[in-house]
Amino acid sequence: MARKDEPIDIRSGEELDLVKVGTYLKDTIPGLEGELSVKQFPSGFSNLTYLIKAGNREMILRRPPFGKKPKSGHDMLREYRILKALKPVFRYCPEPLAYTEDPDVMGCPFYVMERIHGLIIRRSLPEGLVLSKEDARTLSENLIKVLCELHSIDYIKAGLGDFGKPEGYVKRQVDGWIGRYRDARTPDAPDYEEIMKWLTEKMPADTDVPCVIHNDYKYDNVVLHPDRPLEIVGILDWEMATIGDPLMDLGNSLAYWVEKDDPPAVQLVRMMATNVEGMLTRREQVELYGKIMGRTINDFDFYFCFGVFRLAVIAQQIYYRYYHGQTRDERFKMLIGAVKILETVAKDVTVTSKL
Repeated sequence: MARKDEPIDIRSGEELDLVKVGTYLKDTIPGLEGELSVKQFPSGFSNLTYLIKAGNREMILRRPPFGKKPKSGHDMLREYRILKALKPVFRYCPEPLAYTEDPDVMGCPFYVMERIHGLIIRRSLPEGLVLSKEDARTLSENLIKVLCELHSIDYIKAGLGDFGKPEGYVKRQVDGWIGRYRDARTPDAPDYEEIMKWLTEKMPADTDVPCVIHNDYKYDNVVLHPDRPLEIVGILDWEMATIGDPLMDLGNSLAYWVEKDDPPAVQLVRMMATNVEGMLTRREQVELYGKIMGRTINDFDFYFCFGVFRLAVIAQQIYYRYYHGQTRDERFKMLIGAVKILETVAKDVTVTSKL
């Protein structure tokens, strides 16, 4: 069977004070016993993720990255709170265990949750996992079906009525990400002004079906059953979740979806194995989503273009930290190339309206 997503030794400069963290966890989580050990998950570009072991128990610790961070990003309390609220009504959430913002423990807020064991798809399929054309189609269909489950939750009943402001959500997102890009732009980055103008002029009105949106829904935030890999058992990384427009959530997801027939330059920025033969196309995913949710979806070019732009901003924000020496993670060096390629993709959408 395929190899599970496994942690490695902690990167230099991103170590934890295991004595302080261990003392806090044992004082906070009932029944936690045994010597603690820690390793780090190497993938991902945002919050830092660690595996904490105590005896036979395995937990995940999440903390913000080092260096410059967006003002509203990396909010550990928000991420912890939504897990607490959604776990009873959305079975794919991990169980949250502890949260603290006491600076004496780590110097920053962090939270701990139970580990969900399984497979995670990254740029390549996990070792030993082979998907037939039919399997790939089924898995990509399941990805959309779980997103529809999330978007169908009654967020008021779940206790998340004050978790976001759906009124004006799209405008705040467009204005906010434009501001973030300009703030994080480095001298070697494109200006994106044409794209930002197009998004501002084309933005739709508020949705009439606001819901819980994940805002980072993609394969490498999805845990597959280790023995039945077409089955989704967990959704991770809720740091950007809020109440908003579900089509913005879908557009953000499809921005990561590089198809097997996309141009060679676009293939260079592919982060997950979305190009496997049989995977749904972006257009097919939009159609399936509309069918399940019982709605007609028009003008999806805006949502897809915004998703591509937002992805470029995220890459640029991370690259900013590398450019200014705030992180030594060499993976970040190449992100300026992704920012430039994504500009080409977004410009093409503004001209052709094609996904």
